[in-house]
Amino acid sequence: MRLLPSHTALLGCSLLFSACSGPEVTLPPPAPAPVVQAPAPPPRPYAYPETKTVDQVDDYHGTKVADPYRWLETLDSPETKAWVEAQNALTFGVLGKVPQREAIRQRLEKEWNHPRVSPPVVEGGKLFFRKNDGLQNQAVLYVVDSVGKPPRVLLDPNTLTADGTVALTLWTPSRDGKRLAYGLSASGSDWVEVKVRDVATGKDLEDQLKWVKFSGLSWTPDHKAFYYSRYDEPVAGTEMSGNQFFQKLCLHVLGQPQSADRVVYERKDQKEWGFGGDVTEDGKYLIIPVWLGADRKNGMFFQDLTKGSRTTVELIAEFDAGFDFLGNDGPVFYFRTDRSAPKGRIVAVDTRKPKTADWKEIVPEGADRLEVAMMAGNRFVVHALKDARSEVRVYGLNGKLERTVALPAPGTAEGFSGRRNQKDLYFSFDSFLYPAIVLHHDMTKGKTDVYAQAETGVNPEDYEARQVFYPSKDGTKVPMFVVHKAGLKLDGTNPTYLYGYGGFDVTMTPFFSPGILVWMEMGGVFAMPALRGGGEYGKAWHEAGMLGQKQNVFDDFIAAAEWLQANGYTRPDKLAIGGGSNGGLLVGAALTQRPELFGAAIPAVGVMDMLRFHKFTIGWAWVPEYGSSDDAAAFAWLYKYSPLHAIRPGVKYPATLVTTGDHDDRVVPAHSYKFAATLQNAQAGEAPVLLRIDTKAGHGAGKPTSRQIEEVADRWAFLVRQLGMEVTLP
Repeated sequence: MRLLPSHTALLGCSLLFSACSGPEVTLPPPAPAPVVQAPAPPPRPYAYPETKTVDQVDDYHGTKVADPYRWLETLDSPETKAWVEAQNALTFGVLGKVPQREAIRQRLEKEWNHPRVSPPVVEGGKLFFRKNDGLQNQAVLYVVDSVGKPPRVLLDPNTLTADGTVALTLWTPSRDGKRLAYGLSASGSDWVEVKVRDVATGKDLEDQLKWVKFSGLSWTPDHKAFYYSRYDEPVAGTEMSGNQFFQKLCLHVLGQPQSADRVVYERKDQKEWGFGGDVTEDGKYLIIPVWLGADRKNGMFFQDLTKGSRTTVELIAEFDAGFDFLGNDGPVFYFRTDRSAPKGRIVAVDTRKPKTADWKEIVPEGADRLEVAMMAGNRFVVHALKDARSEVRVYGLNGKLERTVALPAPGTAEGFSGRRNQKDLYFSFDSFLYPAIVLHHDMTKGKTDVYAQAETGVNPEDYEARQVFYPSKDGTKVPMFVVHKAGLKLDGTNPTYLYGYGGFDVTMTPFFSPGILVWMEMGGVFAMPALRGGGEYGKAWHEAGMLGQKQNVFDDFIAAAEWLQANGYTRPDKLAIGGGSNGGLLVGAALTQRPELFGAAIPAVGVMDMLRFHKFTIGWAWVPEYGSSDDAAAFAWLYKYSPLHAIRPGVKYPATLVTTGDHDDRVVPAHSYKFAATLQNAQAGEAPVLLRIDTKAGHGAGKPTSRQIEEVADRWAFLVRQLGMEVTLP
C-alpha cells in the first residue's frame, strides 16, 4: 500500500522552497553578547494605497475588538479587487527597481533546470511516475507498460492551459493498470475535478466528478469503480471562502453520472467529520479513516466487502489517538498508532476481538519518532526520525528489526511506494546539499540501488551543513539546521534567513531547494529549527506547541534568532525571517512580539486573524490545534498572540513582504490583506510593508514552476534591498 498524505494536508506545510549533512554538534548556551543596532535606513517614502476603514466592532466574551478592514473579506468585490491591484502595483514597482533582481531570477532558473522524478507506483505490471524535465510548469505523468519498454506520456497538464495553472493533484491507477483515476485543480484551489483515463489509448472516459476536496482515490478489486470523498456543491459565490462541512464518502461506478454515485458513508449528526476510503490489498475490506479537522486523533471504521451488507463497523471510535492503517491478514488489521506510545508503535488488532486489551504489539515504541509506516515485501517498512533526520528500517511481521536501509547522507526519505506482495520498494531522498534521488530497495535481497538521479552540478564540499541545539526561553533544547558556504566568517555580518513552521505535528527535515542554493551563493545563511508544535519528537513535542502552549513555538523561534546573533552568524539588520501557512502565523507573531530583532520578514499565506480563521473554508478544522475564539479560555490566548491584533501604532516594524494567492481557499487571502493593511497604517519606521498577491494561485500546491521562480526571485530581491546585500553570483 502506498503511503498517503497525512491529516496535515488540511493546512499544509507550504514549504516555500522545493529543496544536511555534517556532524551533529551540541553547543552550550552562548554567553550574552551585545546587540548590534541596525543602522538607520535612508528615508524611503511609500505611497501605500488608501485603505478605507469601517465601523466594525465585535464582542468576544465582553472584550470589544475592532475589525476596521472587515470589508477586505469580500474577496470578489470590485472594491477589494481594485485594492489588490493597487497593492500589487506598489509592490512590483518597488521590487522591479532592485538592480540584482533579474540576475537572481536567471540564476534561479538555471539551478531549477534539472530533471525531477517521483518514485514509481507499480500496478498491473506497469510503472507510473511523474517527471519534470526542469522548467516545465507542471510535472508530466508517464507510464512504462512493461520491463524494457521506454516511458510514454500518459497525461501532460502543461497542455491544458497556456499558463500552467492547472495541476495534477490526484492520480491512482486501477489494480490491473488499465485505468487511471486522476484529479485536476485550477489556480491552486483545493477543489478537484476527477476524471478517468484509459491507460492504453490515453483517452479520457466520460466520467467527470466535481466538488471533490481532501480526498483519496481507491479502486474496487474488479477495477470497475473507485471510492472518493466530496462535499455538497457550495452556494454560488462562496466556493473560495465558505465553510465546508458534511463530507461524504462515495462510490463512483465507471460510465455512470456522478448523480448516480452511492453515498457509502456519511454522518448527518457530525458535520465536522471527514472520511477516507481505502480498499485493502486482498480486496475484502473497505477501510474508512475518520478525521476530525486537522487533529492527529482519528477514528478507524470499516466495511466487509465480502458480505455485501454495507454495514459500517466502528472499530476505533474514541478519537483519543492517531491511527494509520498499514495492511491486514484477513480480519487482523495492522496500525501505526500513538495510543499509549507518544512516539509511535505498530499494533495488530483482531476485528473479532477489538478490545484494546486484546491488541498485539508488533513494533514497540522506541527512542525515535515512528513517523510513518507501510507494508511491502511481506514486511513492515518504518520511516523513523532521529533528531529530525530520516532512518528507514525494515521489520519482519514478528516485529524483529531486520535491517536499517543505508541512506546517502543525513537527510529526508519520503514518497514511499510499494505493496505487500511486491518485493520492490521505491522512495525518494534529498537533503540541503543533495538533490532528490529515487532509490529502489529490494525487500527480498535487502539491497538498495539508485532508480533515478539528476545531475545538478552542486558540489556539497562548497557548503557546510550542521545541526546545533540551542536553549529556548524555558530551557528546552531545540534542534536547528544551519547551512551556508564553506569557510563562513562568524563576524555577525552575514545575511541570514531563518525559516520555521512549528505546528500540526509537521516535521521539518532537510530538503533540497534551488532557492536555498542561490541564497547561499549570494552569501546568505539558511537556518531551520525544529520548533515545538511540530512532530519531530512525537506527541509530547507537538502538544507542547498547540492550544494554550502556542507561545512556546514563538519563543523557540525568537530564541533561534537570538542564538544566531549571539554566536556570530548575523545581527538584527541582517536577519530575515520567513515561513508559510502556519509558518506565516509564526512570522507574524515573531515580528509583532520582537520587531527590533529582525531586519526583514516574509510571512506567506499566513493565518493572521486568529479570532476569525474558523469562519472560512476549512479553517474550522484547525480548532483542535489553535482553539476557537468562541471559547472564552481560548479567546484569551488567541487574542494575545494573534498577529493581526498584536500590531501597535507607532512601532518601528521590520521591512515586511506579505505574500498570498488570490485563489487560496485553504488560508483565505483576507488574512494577509487585513494584516498588511493594518501594518501599513501602524508602521512608524521607514521600512516598507508590501503585499504581493499572486493571481490565479492558491496555497502553494500545484504552483507552476515559472511562478515559483518569480516568487523566490522577488523574495531574494526584497532581502537584497532591505538587508543591504552585495550580490555576486556565479
